[in-house]
Amino acid sequence: MDDTTELNAWRSRLSALWPDCGALRVLNGEHDTNLADGQRVYKVAPATNETDVIDLQWQALQHVRAKSVPVPRPVATSSGEPLAYVDDSEQQRTVWAQEWIEATPLAKCSPCDGELLEALGGAISHLHDALEDFEHPALERDLRWRIESTPTLAERSKHLQQHPKRERIDQILSEHSGPALKRLAQLPTQALHYDLNDHNLLYRCKPGAKPTLAAIIDFGDMMRGARIIDLSIAATYLLPKSAHPLRSLRAFVGGYHQQSKLSLGELELLWPLMLTRMVSSMVIAWEDECRGNDDPYRQISQAAIHQFLEGALDMPSNEVLRHLAAACDLDDPDQATLDWIADPGLAPKSLFKASLANAPVLDLSITGAHATDNPVSPELSEVAQAVDALAPAGKPVLGRYREPRLIYGAPFYLSTTHGASERRTIHIALDVFLPEGTEVHAPYDATVLSAEVCDAEFDYGGLIVLAHEPIPGIRFYTLYGHLQHASARALAPGDSIKAGEAFARLGAPAENGGWPPHIHFQVSTTEAPGSEWPGVVDVNDLDYWIRRFPDPSRLAGLMDTRALSPITNEEALRKQRAAHAPGNLRLSYGDDPVTIVRGWRALLFDATGRTYLDAYNNVPHVGHTHPHVRASVDSQMRWVNTNTRYLQPIHSQYCEALLEHFPASLNRVFLVCSGSEANELAVRLARAATRATDMIALRAGYHGHTVTAIDLSDYKAGGPGGNGVPDWVHLIDNPDTFTGIHRDENAAERYAAQVDDVLDRLDERALAGFIAETFPSVGGQVVPPPGYLSGVYSRVRKAGGVCIADEVQTGLGRLGHYFWGFEHQAVTPDIVVLGKPMGNGYPLAAVVTTDAIATAFDNGMEFFATFGGSSVACAAGKAVLEVLREERLQENAAEVGTYLKSGLEQLATLYPVLSEVRGEGLFLGIVMVDAEGRPAAHLTRYIVQRMREQRVLIGSDGAHHNVLKIRPPLVFSEADADHLLSTLDAILQESALRSS
Repeated sequence: MDDTTELNAWRSRLSALWPDCGALRVLNGEHDTNLADGQRVYKVAPATNETDVIDLQWQALQHVRAKSVPVPRPVATSSGEPLAYVDDSEQQRTVWAQEWIEATPLAKCSPCDGELLEALGGAISHLHDALEDFEHPALERDLRWRIESTPTLAERSKHLQQHPKRERIDQILSEHSGPALKRLAQLPTQALHYDLNDHNLLYRCKPGAKPTLAAIIDFGDMMRGARIIDLSIAATYLLPKSAHPLRSLRAFVGGYHQQSKLSLGELELLWPLMLTRMVSSMVIAWEDECRGNDDPYRQISQAAIHQFLEGALDMPSNEVLRHLAAACDLDDPDQATLDWIADPGLAPKSLFKASLANAPVLDLSITGAHATDNPVSPELSEVAQAVDALAPAGKPVLGRYREPRLIYGAPFYLSTTHGASERRTIHIALDVFLPEGTEVHAPYDATVLSAEVCDAEFDYGGLIVLAHEPIPGIRFYTLYGHLQHASARALAPGDSIKAGEAFARLGAPAENGGWPPHIHFQVSTTEAPGSEWPGVVDVNDLDYWIRRFPDPSRLAGLMDTRALSPITNEEALRKQRAAHAPGNLRLSYGDDPVTIVRGWRALLFDATGRTYLDAYNNVPHVGHTHPHVRASVDSQMRWVNTNTRYLQPIHSQYCEALLEHFPASLNRVFLVCSGSEANELAVRLARAATRATDMIALRAGYHGHTVTAIDLSDYKAGGPGGNGVPDWVHLIDNPDTFTGIHRDENAAERYAAQVDDVLDRLDERALAGFIAETFPSVGGQVVPPPGYLSGVYSRVRKAGGVCIADEVQTGLGRLGHYFWGFEHQAVTPDIVVLGKPMGNGYPLAAVVTTDAIATAFDNGMEFFATFGGSSVACAAGKAVLEVLREERLQENAAEVGTYLKSGLEQLATLYPVLSEVRGEGLFLGIVMVDAEGRPAAHLTRYIVQRMREQRVLIGSDGAHHNVLKIRPPLVFSEADADHLLSTLDAILQESALRSS
């Protein structure tokens, strides 16, 4: 009905009933003709004999609206009637109306993730509570979507034999639908919506905010049934689009359960009913297509459902049930077995002749005493050395259950679920390290379930799984990995083994995947061949995994918790911090901070081993925990760490190495601990050299947290809690040629000329100098126009002042084609300030100046900083310069920075919110604007937070807080850049940014 003439005819008919009816458009619908004018939705039924169904919807909407469920309000005609009859092409049709809700179908929502799904589950629970006492005769009707009718699909459709998924459909109908429908009949029933698909759930999304549920619409398929049916229908349409279907399902069901408790029996039916609904959807769509009814609305979900079903049957119902039970904190289906395995009174036969009672523990946790140096490409020889150091030869060493580890570097430790990959880090077994050839004994009578050889690097080698049933009703399975190949080949499924019988031997590294000789001892409540057991799992689903693979300590004969790794409690950490930290010592990312315990190159790791790409922290200039920097600091710490009052070779060596990168006129070095301290000292030097006090600084500038530095930092002094800059500080505009007041080809001169205005206002007062970040960073990653600093410097020097270049953010090769920012501007400052990147995390900063200024400062008062220029600080700084040279990191900053900037500029052509990409090398910024071109701080915050949720860390800054800031360690690679770009690209497509 897209024909304008026909729509106008319908408007004429409807105007007789609703006089203010506006211009109409057609909405999707399977049964009714749906017309909308922005005020109402007019639902035109195919015939006049459906008044009972319309009355059902009308009454249901009124009923649940009274209980605050967000649904449309039914709207009577101008004469007060709930429905009316209209003539259409010589037939009479029934029409009624409901209010228009300005919102978007959830099918178009991104991200439709855990937070929204949890809220959606709660909303459906609210709907069910509201419908619990609703009755209507039309609820007893039987539509073709009724889930109990699914087994008759084959009988209904002569076309089903030709369905391309016929085998899948038959499998689901026989293995899932039939048994589920028998149990479904035993559950209590009530009024249900019965069509909670993602087009009948509407959301709203403000720019820069996550989407929220707005309304539930289209009650035209209401029937009576068990409430789990509605949950299965909603999940059927939501999950196929999820990168993590089971996590999404857990969030959705968990949200429902928080409001209305679900039983384990109901949860047991959810997955089979979802598969059944998918079959119904596929077959009904196929029937319609075969009959020539190819309405796109009826086919709209088919592609996602077909793709999802390709892998869905690989997820057994009992495993999905365990996930749901964990999400709802209900007893596991095998709770009796879990309780038995944890019983401290167990008396299994010993796994080994050697006693485990006093065995020491190997700590391979993220920051453990025995963790490998390289968390990305670990050396297993380090593990072997740690084992040898812990116990005499032949004595056992324990490796802990539930321990987060970074030693799993092989590709198969990436857990892949429907396209989303994450590194698995949680060891879900007990390790016992003993010499190769050590005999392994069965803890209980057993039957061999599987025996195989997995000979890939980092894999199990010989692998055996035993089945045990120590008492009736208790059945579990134990896995033994890293065995001799001969041990696995000597057994076959079905073989019997007696308790205490030696059935295998530990393998040597050459045949156990390269690991030090040990047993990987794991227990499961689920029957599966050993190659299907993950020995390392994803922390995000840990509550599920510890149900499937419980702590094996008791089965190994351990009576204490030595082999149980503790779990970091982030909520407790936050409370501890809040108890002693001041309120303005803030955490990044607000209510969702990151707990960081380890770093490597451009990566950061939390306490569970989750990996974050660090595109924000410029302090680890040559990469987190760089081996050469660390070795230099460790080496110097062995000998002495003292101050500059003593002659130290390392001090002179470092200063000479640093000065090699400066113009000859800058030849005096003061070493201090921080950029704030360095800027404080720089101002003292300027005042000593000029005998003046007043300074010129930039608006939105930042130079540190000391008293003088704050006074010079409009970003702080002029912001919340500040008192403004003092009268001796004179501000000029940030030289921003994109959003600033000067944007033409003369911008450099016009910005520089603001110095003249300051000098005019000084009257008789003398100028001490000018200070600015060479490329203003907190001002928004600004690249000054060519000639700007030369214009400023000439004016300042003519007035008797000195020029201070704050290179904390831009120095040491970050800009790629320039080692210092002032080189980009073709000027030489009188004083240069360096800070945090100098020591790669060790407290080190510097002020570099001329002979003349240093001499003026030498007025009889000694300059001394206790830790400034200490032996260890100099060792760290010297090592950083060596790494910069040897690894060509300035060149890397130029190459990768150019590559990354080009990628960001390509994104900017696709997404108007990215207004400008600016910067040089690995000092980059992206200006964010809204649809009207105004600074968009809310969108900037959203992107920073969403990038963090996707484990990519960037920052934001700028006078209007609307510039995304990217300044990673200089080891950042093109692969890192690709990851950042793809993550940002995906986020820019989300609803919170599309709505702007």
